[in-house]
Amino acid sequence: MSQRKFERALRKKNKVLPAGEQQEHFQPSVQAMVWYKEEDWQKLKEIFVDSDSLPETYAGWLQRAEEMKEKVQADGDAVIKVYIDPRTFPQWCRDKDLQMDAEARSQLAIEVAQARSFSL
Repeated sequence: MSQRKFERALRKKNKVLPAGEQQEHFQPSVQAMVWYKEEDWQKLKEIFVDSDSLPETYAGWLQRAEEMKEKVQADGDAVIKVYIDPRTFPQWCRDKDLQMDAEARSQLAIEVAQARSFSL
C-alpha cells in the first residue's frame, strides 16, 4: 500500500481530516449489519452451517451485536439492520449457490443495504 493510500485509510479509520479541510466534507458510510429476531433464533441456528460460531443464546448474540452497532455509530457511520428470515434465506442461498454461513449472511446484508440506499 502506498504511503498516500495508507494515510487516507488511517484518516478515514480515525475520522481525522487533513489540515484546512472542513468537517462538512466528511462523508459517513452506511454499514449493513446482519440482524436476527428472537423468535427466529433457534430455527436459524438449526439451518446455519456455522451455528457453532454464534453465541448459544439470543441474548448473548444481541448484546454482542448492540455493542458492535454502538461502536459503528460512535465512529460516525450509520447502521442498516438486515434481518435474516429463516423462511426465505435457504432459497436465497440456493439461488446464489452459497452455503448458509456467515459469508452468505454478510453478502445478503450488503445486497439489501445497497438496494435500500438507492431507494432512500
